[in-house]
Amino acid sequence: MNDAVTAANLAAPGGDLSLVSLFLQADIVVKLVMLVLLCASIWVWAIVFEKITALRRVNREADAFEDRFWSGGSLEALYDQEGVRPAHPMAAVFGAAMGEWRRSARVAGADMARGAVGNRIDRAVNVTVVREMERLERWMVFLASVGSIAPFVGLFGTVWGIMHSFSAIAAMHNTNLSVVAPGIAESLFATAIGLVAAIPAVLAYNQISTSLARFASRLEGFGSEFGAILSRQSEERA
Repeated sequence: MNDAVTAANLAAPGGDLSLVSLFLQADIVVKLVMLVLLCASIWVWAIVFEKITALRRVNREADAFEDRFWSGGSLEALYDQEGVRPAHPMAAVFGAAMGEWRRSARVAGADMARGAVGNRIDRAVNVTVVREMERLERWMVFLASVGSIAPFVGLFGTVWGIMHSFSAIAAMHNTNLSVVAPGIAESLFATAIGLVAAIPAVLAYNQISTSLARFASRLEGFGSEFGAILSRQSEERA
């Protein structure tokens, strides 16, 4: 009768099921999975805050720069002030186009008339936009990777934990709920952490990617418009 499952046995406490206890009681492999996912989640949030801050900053700097650009002041003075050593992407695009135009101004007039200046300015602008966007897009691949891989990593921890729990149950020859529940809870905790890491990563990646694409279009639009202005001036000089 001692081995029989009674109401008293089922009512026995199943141990501490707090998050800390679930982690401490888990198998070493499940612990490693949880730690990796926790580190990934912290890293994801750090990247999200950094990207949001950076996008707000570059858009604010672009607004201020465009106000100065279209204010009617001297472009030569603006280039000397901000284009030589640009501090933000918009100024970098302006500096690339203006610098190429300055160098092309020394080219023969026939060459300028053939539209070579406009082509060189466009190439300089495109290269600068790509370089600046690569800087802003840093760590975006990590967000995408965490969003797609973290659930599977958590699932691996869950499967491993359940296998370990079943082995322990078989060794104890006891299927009491108080014996089964802690091991299953530890295993499912790994999946929960994986989802906690993946869901914000996916949402942030989609939102930040949209904002980056919008800012890239803004840079390209400004570069194209400014390049057309410089090309017209070059043709007039020619």
